[in-house]
Amino acid sequence: MNIIEHCQRLIILCMVLLLASCTSGFAPNRYVNEQPRLDLRSYFNGKLDAWGMFQDRSGAIVKRFTVTMDCQWDGDTGTLNEDFSYADGSRQKRVWTLKKVADNHFIGTAADVVGEAEGIVSGNVLHWNYVLALPVSGSTYHVNFDDTMVLMDEHVMLNRAIMTKFGVELGSVTLSFTKRHTTQQGQP
Repeated sequence: MNIIEHCQRLIILCMVLLLASCTSGFAPNRYVNEQPRLDLRSYFNGKLDAWGMFQDRSGAIVKRFTVTMDCQWDGDTGTLNEDFSYADGSRQKRVWTLKKVADNHFIGTAADVVGEAEGIVSGNVLHWNYVLALPVSGSTYHVNFDDTMVLMDEHVMLNRAIMTKFGVELGSVTLSFTKRHTTQQGQP
């Protein structure tokens, strides 16, 4: 390969990385009037079930999983206990602590979250940004999550998270949450 071909490849690589790092960003005002309105403390309270998958950047489904959640709030602080069961038989547990810090603004922490997750609720949408310490083949990688959750009705929420590293998309996670119906006495 001559120097001109090498420079052309380098320029193309730089352009791809630059384009991959450009995102439209979350525009909360875009969703402010969407219904039903998401009350994070109400929706993530009680028991929920979720079904999800991870797709790599080519679109191939790499992992499938289910999640059972037990969530409760004490004032402006919530605890979300998540139990993951993967199709390969492996299991994982994550406990989120969420705090309402301002109108429609939440922060979240978990053992495998680097720093704090920041979330904004607008209309029927919750938008999260956080860095997850993701174990892969004996190593741990810090991966950025751009997570958008949309309340469809009082029981169903859809979630899509785009995973990136150095601005390059690694893949996406898609989830469907269902809030369990409860009787008048609060029993499932």
